Amino acid sequence: MASAPHRAADPFAGLSPRTASILCYIPGVGWIASIIVLAAEKFRHDRKVRFDAFQGLYLFVAWLIEDWVLRPAFRAVPNFHLDSVVKACLLAASIFMIVKASHEESYSLPIIGELAQRSVAEQ
Repeated sequence: MASAPHRAADPFAGLSPRTASILCYIPGVGWIASIIVLAAEKFRHDRKVRFDAFQGLYLFVAWLIEDWVLRPAFRAVPNFHLDSVVKACLLAASIFMIVKASHEESYSLPIIGELAQRSVAEQ
């Protein structure tokens, strides 16, 4: 007797959309959560969670730009530490978005949010 093929259990079955959105904004590791959320079948049609995942990815790219481009450029000028201000702003934006996601509120960050909206619209 042939049985139906066994489907693996969805590893994201217990993950709420709210939790998925919050994880996307954690500095340093949110990019991993964002990629997983974007690849997950469970969130494929959840526009808000996908928006948060894309915005979290773009926020991570801003962190990379600060770390790889701005910091070396600003360190070349003695006693000019604008990169620290940029890093503090990025941290504040991450915390702000974690709070917004925890309240299940949508908020579009300047520039980054616009890119995220376009990315979700292309799906």
